[in-house]
Amino acid sequence: MDNQVKIKIAIPKYQQIAADIAARVAAGKYSVGDKIYARSSLASQYGVSAETARRAVCVLSDLNIVSTEKGSGVVISSYENAVKFLKQYQDITTINDIKSSMLQSVKRQKKEMELLNNYLTELIEKTEHFRSAHPFMPFQIIVTAETPLVNQSIADIRFWQNTAATIVAIKRKEEIFISPG
Repeated sequence: MDNQVKIKIAIPKYQQIAADIAARVAAGKYSVGDKIYARSSLASQYGVSAETARRAVCVLSDLNIVSTEKGSGVVISSYENAVKFLKQYQDITTINDIKSSMLQSVKRQKKEMELLNNYLTELIEKTEHFRSAHPFMPFQIIVTAETPLVNQSIADIRFWQNTAATIVAIKRKEEIFISPG
């Protein structure tokens, strides 16, 4: 059952890089005022294009986590904003994980419903085949003192009209009455 393809909701690489840098700020690896790598260095560090690194820095800059100045590079400007962004990013990641798990659950449930439907169809077919091959299915019912209608006759309770069943015999102690009226 676990050999199904896992649904993965992809978060853009530039957002992942921005979140990683924000996590480093939140963890104290970078302090406010620290200069971090230039965009080209970030691109090589994360194995992405310069454009992807630029977009990551733009996200951080838009959220006032870093400031960028031509010729000065990228400077950490806010610990609080980094923590706030990281929390939001983790919430989004968690929501995406929940969504993915729900989609997987729905997929498993659909598969189980298909399986159940197949079994049910097979059971109905076999039951119908069995009924046509054996139209008279005998049942034995034991009547006790607590049974409703215990002291009434078959005719009084309109047994055949109410059940569409036929009583073929009644056994009392050691005596058997065949086809009772």
